[in-house]
Amino acid sequence: MRDAFPFWGQLTPKQKNLLEQSVGCSSYQKGERLHDGAQDCMGLILVLSGHLRAFILSDAGKEITIYRLFDRDICIFSASCMLKNISFDIYIEAEEDTRILLIPTPVYNELNQTCLAVSNFTGQLISSRFSDVMWVMEQVLFMSFDRRLASFLLEQATIAGGNVLSITHETIAKNLGTAREVVTRMLKYFQSEGMVTLSRGGVTISDSKKLERLAQFEK
Repeated sequence: MRDAFPFWGQLTPKQKNLLEQSVGCSSYQKGERLHDGAQDCMGLILVLSGHLRAFILSDAGKEITIYRLFDRDICIFSASCMLKNISFDIYIEAEEDTRILLIPTPVYNELNQTCLAVSNFTGQLISSRFSDVMWVMEQVLFMSFDRRLASFLLEQATIAGGNVLSITHETIAKNLGTAREVVTRMLKYFQSEGMVTLSRGGVTISDSKKLERLAQFEK
């Protein structure tokens, strides 16, 4: 834990003891939801292993991924109730079996108010996550769907460590905030252009260079 939090060395012995006594470790299975919007203020999440997806929901129930959390990544918006004038309906679920450390909101709030290093870290973390959100919004507003899909497939290939992706059209649609039918049509077009090969419950990237050129077009 001492290596997980960059502010550890700036804490007093009392604060270190408080943190050690309060931090909990939890495990979640793939597909399990950890956080259910602004009313669920569970605390500061640090990923020990696995990875999580943070997303928002439209009034119509459509999802769009705003950022992902991997080993040693930290989520501040799961403790958003302690942040004045900030309230986000952000949902978090496990994309694979995941273990986390959790600092309860009251404990982190106390550290944030009494330790300058923690307060500075919180500000940096909020700024970083806002940048993630703004990048996604920029994509949605200004990038064509074929480019967004190409970028998403390349990102998934990096996460998977290979070009064979075990992912459904429905899952892709949830991540990109669109309808499954739109994804299916575009993937079929990609297949006709030799960029991907489609199979039941999966997508194989056939020509990553062509996908990269599409993703970077007009950047």
